Amino acid sequence: MADKADPKTTSSGNRPALALHVPEPTSRPGDPVDFSSLDIGEAGAQPRPDESADPGDMKDFAYGLVRVLGEDNKAHGPWDPKLDPDTLRTMLGHMAMVRAFDERMFRGQRQGKTSFYMKCTGEEATSVAASMALASDDMVFPSYRQQGILIVRGYPLIEMINQIYSNKGDKLKGRQLPIMYSSREHSFFSISGNLATQTPQAVGWAMASAIKGDSRIAATWVGEGSTAEGDFHSACTFATVYNAPVILNVINNQWAISSFSGFAGAERTTFAARALGYGMAGLRVDGNDALACYAAQQWAANRARANHGPTLIEYFTYRAEGHSTSDDPTGYRSAQEREEWPLGDPVMRLKNHLIEIGEWDEERQEKMDLEAAEQVKATTKEAEKNGILGHGMHHPFHTMFEDVFEELPWHLKEQAAQARRERKVKWPDSHPMDGAGK
Repeated sequence: MADKADPKTTSSGNRPALALHVPEPTSRPGDPVDFSSLDIGEAGAQPRPDESADPGDMKDFAYGLVRVLGEDNKAHGPWDPKLDPDTLRTMLGHMAMVRAFDERMFRGQRQGKTSFYMKCTGEEATSVAASMALASDDMVFPSYRQQGILIVRGYPLIEMINQIYSNKGDKLKGRQLPIMYSSREHSFFSISGNLATQTPQAVGWAMASAIKGDSRIAATWVGEGSTAEGDFHSACTFATVYNAPVILNVINNQWAISSFSGFAGAERTTFAARALGYGMAGLRVDGNDALACYAAQQWAANRARANHGPTLIEYFTYRAEGHSTSDDPTGYRSAQEREEWPLGDPVMRLKNHLIEIGEWDEERQEKMDLEAAEQVKATTKEAEKNGILGHGMHHPFHTMFEDVFEELPWHLKEQAAQARRERKVKWPDSHPMDGAGK
């Protein structure tokens, strides 16, 4: 048996000492912002491959950037989806509503009406424009910053606010963290706080759809930081092995809470390039360009429906505000980043495009923003009648025993009866738990 090496002698003078690399962003608080290293390319420069293209022939698309809207506010190139003005105005309206909703809910959290909220400022196009390119019954498996999907699909704002407040009107009965919505009727899968679990679930659902000979596809959204999770890589393996009709949307907003994207691999390559190792089609897209987001999602959806397999799309965007209401981004990034971000603001860019083509103006934009804010304000006041955080207007205690078992086990019946006696909960006479434990 070989002798153990003496740690004092293992590093000889002939070999350099090893050094560990720790990713570091280009700027921290107090530093000037430098985005000069970003190669965003020209709008319209990226070709549009056939939707049946072999992934092996698409390497360049994982490293370039699909862009449609140029500095002149006009649409350029083969990725232009050529949407009619009414559709563009609808898209802009949804994005304005998301922004108004975020502002009101953020304010509500600061006022103590809810415990938690997450805004998607700067990322609206990645959910609104992308989901508009899907069929309304395609199944979506979102992360926690895709409230735009529900707004696009017509989910009532009051239901979203009830869930955020966890009040007596919350259809999820206060069992989910605020903003973790769920709606079977809107093909919106339950949001999970465990990162990346939605990715294999989306692939599994897509596989089941294919097995049944259905026509519906699946799409999932995940942050760039979460692509470091094992679940994401399992999803990629299954998606390619079984040619699942699924779209894996990676939202690269540069920051995963307080750690920048380099910790998930951004220093080495793009996130779209991860598709190459799995033999999957990969696209890298300007995430602040609503037309590019729509076009890329439409391309991937058509590809999936034609049984040409999955697509991984990296939306290159920027998280303009904090990770959540529990986060202060000034503690880890330069205060000037938002203003210096070279791809601008998605709402402003779409608005300016509509103005450029003569289909919009500043007066109508102001009216749209005001109407959205007033609608959210009125709906919030209506939802607050069902209760807010700490006011006791929530689902009765006994509901914690419901919707779990088809037939409640005896020991839980005893616990429910005990809770009823100790808390003196008054249940309806017709409630199925009446008489439990007797």
